[in-house]
Amino acid sequence: MGSSDGTENRYVTVVIPNYNGIKYLGACMESLFQQTMLPEIIVVDNSSSDGSREYLENNYRDGQLLPDGRTLSFKLIEMDKNTGFCHAVNVGIKASATEFVFLLNNDTTLDQYAVEKLYHTMCRHERAFSVAAKMLSMNANHLIDDCGDYYCALGWAFTPGKDKGSNEYNRKAYITAACGGAAMYRKMCFETVGYFDEAHFCYLEDMDIGYRARIYGYDNIYDPEAIVYHAGSASSGSRYNEFKQRLTAANNLYLIYKNFTVLQIILNLPLIIMGILIKAVYFEKRHLGKAYVQGLLEGFSRIIRYHDRKVPFRMTHIPAYVRLQAELWVNCIRRVSE
Repeated sequence: MGSSDGTENRYVTVVIPNYNGIKYLGACMESLFQQTMLPEIIVVDNSSSDGSREYLENNYRDGQLLPDGRTLSFKLIEMDKNTGFCHAVNVGIKASATEFVFLLNNDTTLDQYAVEKLYHTMCRHERAFSVAAKMLSMNANHLIDDCGDYYCALGWAFTPGKDKGSNEYNRKAYITAACGGAAMYRKMCFETVGYFDEAHFCYLEDMDIGYRARIYGYDNIYDPEAIVYHAGSASSGSRYNEFKQRLTAANNLYLIYKNFTVLQIILNLPLIIMGILIKAVYFEKRHLGKAYVQGLLEGFSRIIRYHDRKVPFRMTHIPAYVRLQAELWVNCIRRVSE
């Protein structure tokens, strides 16, 4: 078994979806080589046009001997077109042959103990579907980028530590879902809860699958000892833009339809509507109101098109639904009090 003595770890596969990320790939790969537990690495390239594929082909190969004497296990999967984050990671997950899969954005670098910390947390929690790393801003590493994701009855996904000091949120915690930019998953669970829903393309796909796993009785955990540095907005270009807001709005409505029971939708509808109105005003002030409304319309279209993907109600899931509903209300207080 891989450990801090520098041996290879063949219990974890890192899956990196890449689209025109040549600016970041070298640093990301090198930080993986410095891990105390060397994982297998799969890069799924979404038909990049910036030389990413050529760079990977020319610099990394399976069986390559690393400077410290360890052997690299590496695979590059090339897509014919940009199929989106969800399809790319699903391809990578299915191509992996290890017990755990670590999804990692291409615009990240890792503390040398990150993989090992996530791995051991997974091993200690048998009901864990995912374990999220503590993500710090690469350009301002005294600030938190993500410390585990939560969902509230207003229909908002959020991370409570966003842009707060890196010395905060230092305790392990149970969360609604892990940010897919740096999170380890138990591969066998995907056969039960399903894979990432490709109807999302990107954005909120990690909240969807994390919430879905909670319905099935699994846990999602935040581990602050696993540190990952994240550039952020490397694919969409900025924190707020029309592409992101349109997709996020659409995916959010679809997420609610898909994962809430009918009773939950009725129960939370006033708060959901309030949340939509608040966001509509907020984005209108940022000149993104039109994109947000377009996203809402796309969300209704998505619900109609993929209505058969709604998580089926089961009596055995009732305890999980009750816990999740309580959290939805508590998380409203958590979000508003930030």
